[in-house]
Amino acid sequence: MNFIASSTSLLKHLQSISGVLNTSNTLPILDNFLFEITNGQLTASASDLETTMVTKLDVHSEEDGKIAIPAKLLLDVLKSLPDQPCTFKVNASNYQIEIAYDNGKSRMVGFNGDEFPKIPELAGKSAIKLSGDLLSRAINKTLFASGNDDLRPVMSGVFCQFSASEITFVATDAHRLVRYKRTDTKATQNASFIVPKKPLNLLKNALPDNEDPITVSFNSNHLFVDHGSTQLICRLIDARFPDYKVVIPADNPY
Repeated sequence: MNFIASSTSLLKHLQSISGVLNTSNTLPILDNFLFEITNGQLTASASDLETTMVTKLDVHSEEDGKIAIPAKLLLDVLKSLPDQPCTFKVNASNYQIEIAYDNGKSRMVGFNGDEFPKIPELAGKSAIKLSGDLLSRAINKTLFASGNDDLRPVMSGVFCQFSASEITFVATDAHRLVRYKRTDTKATQNASFIVPKKPLNLLKNALPDNEDPITVSFNSNHLFVDHGSTQLICRLIDARFPDYKVVIPADNPY
């Protein structure tokens, strides 16, 4: 499996998904990026089991394949290079990786790509389209109020509620509560779920501050957010959110 990619373009795409990586993982494979090449397109993935980010870019390759490449080592190599083509040569038998560039080479040992966690399938999905700035604003307006108590995971995320008349985002840590409501965007069906804090922080940094359409898909277990060449998948918090409406005065004149 050999391919050629621009060092600057590859670094930019990998940095956009590197926030998923944890400093300490129980599984060594999670310290790697998964590279999959299909028909000249490279799909790079990073995961911590709960959250996965995927990005795609075009490369020059005459064969398909997959390999898990140590994330920190690869990022360090790419950061030290000016914009230039990098040739990746992967030995499928022992997972040796050689990266050749203008002024030298780097070698490292990867892992079998089949050991990388599988990306959840989007079965039984529902979807809604939001603009990038709307979703970014909703996250910024609510995420700060979510809690950090591991014993109460239901409050460590943002509650999203979609209906045919409005969309609502709610966050609370039991001391303060924020509700952000929009009536200019509507869903085709009613739905509600709780999104954890980490993927929302990653989204906040990755989303464009413009009107670009963002596709938000979800099922009973996972949330899928697609923007351009990047996709985020995260496991939803399986809990019942508190009835926040009872603490908001119904006839407040202010």
